[in-house]
Amino acid sequence: MEEEEKGGVEVVEILIETVNKIASISDYRCTVKKQYCNLARRLKLLIPMLEEIRDSKDSIIPQQTLKALVLLKQALDSAKDLLIFGCEGSKIYMVLEREQIMNKYHEVTAKLEQALSGISYEGLDISDEVKEQVELVLAQFRRAKGRVDATDVELHEDLLSLYNKTNDSASDLAVLRRISEKLQLMGIADLTQESLALHEMVAATGGDPGESIEKMSMLLKKIKDFVQTENPNLDAPEREKNLPPSGSGQAIVDGSHQMPVIPDDFRCPISLELMKDPVIVSTGQTYERSCIEKWLGAGHDTCPKTQQKLISTAPTPNFVLRSLIAQWCEANGIEPPKRPSRTVSTCSPAERTKIEILLHKLKSGCLEDQRSAAGEIRLLAKHNADNRVAIAQAGAIPLLVGLLLTPDPRIQEHAITALLNLSICEDNKGSIVSAGAVPGIVHVLKKGSMEARENAAATLFSLSVVDENKVTIGFLGAIPPLVTLLSEGTQRGKKDAATALFNLCIYQGNKGKAVRAGVVPTLMCLLTETGGGMVDEALAILAILASHPEGKATIGAAEAVPVLVEVIRNGSPRNRENAAAVLVHLCSGDQKHMVEAQECGVMVPLVDLAQNGTDRGKRKAQQLLERISRFVEQQNHSQAQTEAHIQQPQPSSMANFGDS
Repeated sequence: MEEEEKGGVEVVEILIETVNKIASISDYRCTVKKQYCNLARRLKLLIPMLEEIRDSKDSIIPQQTLKALVLLKQALDSAKDLLIFGCEGSKIYMVLEREQIMNKYHEVTAKLEQALSGISYEGLDISDEVKEQVELVLAQFRRAKGRVDATDVELHEDLLSLYNKTNDSASDLAVLRRISEKLQLMGIADLTQESLALHEMVAATGGDPGESIEKMSMLLKKIKDFVQTENPNLDAPEREKNLPPSGSGQAIVDGSHQMPVIPDDFRCPISLELMKDPVIVSTGQTYERSCIEKWLGAGHDTCPKTQQKLISTAPTPNFVLRSLIAQWCEANGIEPPKRPSRTVSTCSPAERTKIEILLHKLKSGCLEDQRSAAGEIRLLAKHNADNRVAIAQAGAIPLLVGLLLTPDPRIQEHAITALLNLSICEDNKGSIVSAGAVPGIVHVLKKGSMEARENAAATLFSLSVVDENKVTIGFLGAIPPLVTLLSEGTQRGKKDAATALFNLCIYQGNKGKAVRAGVVPTLMCLLTETGGGMVDEALAILAILASHPEGKATIGAAEAVPVLVEVIRNGSPRNRENAAAVLVHLCSGDQKHMVEAQECGVMVPLVDLAQNGTDRGKRKAQQLLERISRFVEQQNHSQAQTEAHIQQPQPSSMANFGDS
């Protein structure tokens, strides 16, 4: 009997705790606010009854009532989950799936009604006032059974119209405005929360989001693009720096600058924001570092996008994507986003002591000690972020820079590779350049072993992520030896040289240096090399150089047009896009290249690219088609005028004779 009494009290304690948790839930989504607030309010009215049952020391809870309380516990758990979803769930989902949401709501209220009906007050010391209050709650549940409040029909139809639409139209703007206002999706925080809510739903499905959730994600992307276009000064402070400057040539909408649409590849799949610090997880997907860390910190061990289990939860910086984002920002007159600083090291005292011993060896004049110490520092800095910070803070960078000019090839390899690994830490990049490393790195790039040259190129790429370093590296003569490595290096060496050149040439002042160093003929060779595997890199660099007058002239003189047309016809989506971008520059104000492109049969692949390419590829194809179309019209007009002039009858010579 005592065990039953004890079990009954425990159940009641759990019920009180659950109702208190429900009472703490607030801020329900507008689409369910009325029903969910009513439900929470009714459940809070059960607290006095539960407290009187708990505090009644002399009475034993009857078996039938105990069963009813257990049922009430199950019903309250369901109610709590429902109310949490009403507070944190996707607003878009709640509108589009309102019928399913309300069915769940009525299912929960039915469970609550059944449980409350089974509670008998016999044998319980419950006051009449509390009994009346519980009876009132029960009556309210019964009256609410099956009742459905009026819905916002316009909001539902607006969302449904965009949900089922595959293309955009001008009329969508008014619809998007109504949706964003009614759903209160007007700020970065609101939009990010909605994106996280949809991702949580994907996780709850075991990784298979289904067509409906995918469509809702696309719908949210449309809303976000609209909100950012309508409100360039969106409430995130860092966005103010990223606005296009006045006179930048950006389109004007309703008297304000229109923000360029961010390519999907540059958005974090979680926040849908332009990424500042993109990192790759073990599934190959890229996310904003802070977003994926928040996801992992919440206890998830899967990739948010694919829902595959992560082999490792340590993300890797995606430097190539960071460079592409920086290039896109420059092309659109936007300041590239700054990566947050991460400088805290948690190395143990023993590890710090080990680093100090290694630095002491680096300072010695013994080549063997220097060789082994540089090799160990290289390995310590390879995999561990804390080590990178600790090694730099201990003063290793100037010592390693000094070893770049050593005649010992193995020490040189260790030193340049250690600097490469240290440069992964953002704050170390500035320290390495400040220590005067660039001339030494260029020396290794020219004179070192092939492995050292490859790692020197990779180091220059890593350092050039910082915009100021692009200027310094270009000025100190790094570009010609990078072009040489691009031409004569191993496959890995060519890749390292290409990524470094791509990054450096984002800075306008380095484009002419690269052209004068002979990069264009090398790129054309890589572009036409069978099985070379460098087409992607070559086209990406050509697309940057074509915007420079010297680059445009040199590319045009290299007989690039037929090759570019062939890539537009048969290349990968990204390569077609870059080939079209190069061709746009070549055909700008140059009829010779336009005629050549037509003769090579560019029109059909251009039409296909305009319909089926990437977003940027579509824009470039459309620009080319419009230019070629205008050129053809001018040619036809000129030809028609010439023919008309030839066919016009000439005045007779007899007209010169008058009456005599």
